[in-house]
Amino acid sequence: MSSRLNPYISFGGDARQAMEFYQGVLGGELALNTFGEYGQPDSPDADKIMHSQLETPAGFTLMGADTPTGMVYDPGTNIAVSLSGDDGDALRGYWEKLSDGGTVSVPLEKQMWGDEFGMCVDRFGIGWMVNIAAPTEG
Repeated sequence: MSSRLNPYISFGGDARQAMEFYQGVLGGELALNTFGEYGQPDSPDADKIMHSQLETPAGFTLMGADTPTGMVYDPGTNIAVSLSGDDGDALRGYWEKLSDGGTVSVPLEKQMWGDEFGMCVDRFGIGWMVNIAAPTEG
C-alpha cells in the first residue's frame, strides 16, 4: 500500500492546453480525461478536463482539471495539494485531521469513477484533495 502527495491545479477551461504545455516543459506521460468520459456526455462541461495527470521522467507528478460550471474559478487560489493512493486507512486518517476545523466542500465518499474522494480547505486556508483508489479485482 502506498500514498503520494502532489500539486493539483484548477484551470478556467484551458486545462488541456496547460497540461500539454507542462508536458512539453517537463516531458513524460500525460493522461487526460473529460467530464463526458465520466458520465456527463450531455453537460456543458463534457469536453472539459475532469482529471489530468502528468508523470515525468524526473519523478514529478502534476495533476489538473478544469473548474466545472457552477464552481468558482479564482486565479491565485486555484492550486491544492492532492493526497492519493490505495492505503485507505492512512488516507482516511489524513482526511480526518486535515478537515478538522476546516471546511469540507466534497465529503470523502465513493464517486462516479469508483474511488473514494473528498475535498476540503484546512483551518489555515490550504486546499486538499484526498483520493483513495478503489480496490482492484485480482
